Amino acid sequence: MATVKVYDQNKQESGEMTLASDVFEIEVRPEILNLVVRAQMAAKRAGTHNAKTRAFVSGGGAKPWKQKGTGRARSGSNRSPIWRGGAIIFGPSPRDYGFKVNSKVRALALKMALSSRLAGESLLVVKGIELPEAKTKHFAKVAGALGLGKALIVTPEDNEALSRSARNIPGLTLTTPDRLSVLDVLKHKQLVLLEGAVESVQARFAKKGA
Repeated sequence: MATVKVYDQNKQESGEMTLASDVFEIEVRPEILNLVVRAQMAAKRAGTHNAKTRAFVSGGGAKPWKQKGTGRARSGSNRSPIWRGGAIIFGPSPRDYGFKVNSKVRALALKMALSSRLAGESLLVVKGIELPEAKTKHFAKVAGALGLGKALIVTPEDNEALSRSARNIPGLTLTTPDRLSVLDVLKHKQLVLLEGAVESVQARFAKKGA
């Protein structure tokens, strides 16, 4: 099991914490991370693109000119795909881009993402964050003391005061253990776990048996 230092919001050392090896010390397999990240990004796609085929383009009921005798090429509709204003051939249609990834694979990928942050010394455990009031300047002061740039901060539960204070600071994202995702962990260079969130993160995997 890995032992990490616990800091206060001024980055003064205030103790130590032992992290579960089956959550934070997993061998990282890039192909697993890639699969889960692609699935999460695909699920976010709206898939509402659409183009009209001949069946859906209005007009074109009458034959533009007679079949023979005009010297022109034969034509049966002015909504033909080769006409301006006509239909679209093989155009996009609404679809769902999502694909299934087994829950155990998703859990494994998240543990790998957490392990990668610990192995890369980009994981910081903070005892807690207390602000005198929900103001951006107060949170910015804490972020500066902790040396945070593009960081994902995991709080034990929803905290409206912290969320309101951090939402205008570029690069900082707040989340909770139940909403923690592989994509969020990997797209932030730093991972900050509040002390109360560590147990929740570890318990999330213990429930799944993964």
